Amino acid sequence: MKLQRKNRRALALGVLAVSGALALTACGSDNNSGKDGGDSGSSAAAPGSVKCGSAKGQLQASGSSAQKNAVDAWVKQYGQACKDVQINYNPTGSGAGITAFLQGQTAFAGSDSPLKPEEIEQSKKVCSGGQAIDLPMVGGPIAIGFNVPGVDSLTLDPATIAKIFNGRITNWNDEAIKKLNPSAKLPDLKIQAFHRSDESGTTDNFTKYLIATAKSDWPYSGGKAWQAKGGQSAQGSSGLAQQVKQTPGAISYFELSYASDGIKTVDLKTGAATPAKATVENATKAIASAQVVGTGQDMALKLNYEPKEDGAYPLTLVTYEIACDKGNKADTLPAAKSFLSYIASEDGQKQLTSASYAPIPDEIITKVRSAISRLS
Repeated sequence: MKLQRKNRRALALGVLAVSGALALTACGSDNNSGKDGGDSGSSAAAPGSVKCGSAKGQLQASGSSAQKNAVDAWVKQYGQACKDVQINYNPTGSGAGITAFLQGQTAFAGSDSPLKPEEIEQSKKVCSGGQAIDLPMVGGPIAIGFNVPGVDSLTLDPATIAKIFNGRITNWNDEAIKKLNPSAKLPDLKIQAFHRSDESGTTDNFTKYLIATAKSDWPYSGGKAWQAKGGQSAQGSSGLAQQVKQTPGAISYFELSYASDGIKTVDLKTGAATPAKATVENATKAIASAQVVGTGQDMALKLNYEPKEDGAYPLTLVTYEIACDKGNKADTLPAAKSFLSYIASEDGQKQLTSASYAPIPDEIITKVRSAISRLS
């Protein structure tokens, strides 16, 4: 289902300038009055407020490191209203998060890729009388960060990116890179390509982009685990960003929110007249052309890695919160429902732009709120 143009325009107008650091205040907390005695899912009907309801205790969750900065922002705001709830989110990576959820260790998981059919089937053992569903909650660009002394701006196309991460282009003054950057003073410097050591939805989305746009140069099936030979690895998006920051010649991929402290990012050559920059606004343009492919309450999306719109940044991801539609544990359901309702609310989604993430388009997030209100 194509998103309506009006939603795309509304989102674009709501996007703020990208910030490299998480800078949130307690603004709006006066409206988040805390406990109101209402149903914990009622924020679906009142998207601008926090509804604590009967929520209390500790809520364990883990998964995607891509959304860590977003979760930190949400927890800060939510905790000011619902003081009887402690949210413990461990950014272990999408693969580990899904595993923990399917083993019944967490109330929900964060994943940068929707569940596989076999994972949904497995979830029925944990979700008594139901199954796990994908709830898209965070959008944004996957930035390709680089550290090339003397080079402040760099444009790459999918084939060149694939060859770099597949070990077929090994030096920064390679002719293929020179051709794309004729005015850059590219040094005779070895390329240090870093990838995730842990299973990651960011890796899954990064390689899906290469498969869709440079299949002949990326002969792999894709997935959360890195498949290409060679290169170097680091744990989590923060680990990759740190390696790029400290290693001359380095290049890697991570969410835009990690491209801080002076890390430069690659512009992507697309079919448009000018290369697309890694910004929240440009990622929103691409995410707006996603299709909903999930069924029932499942909101899994199929991203468009080859958007035609000028400026659309095609290397994007959507992070899902994964929860049971039915059969949630009675002692965690009120808190899980309350917290998920808040982060899907209008106020929760507004927190994303200041942390360099993109809100989920209105047409989709409205359905997500409805699905959360029915969790049982």
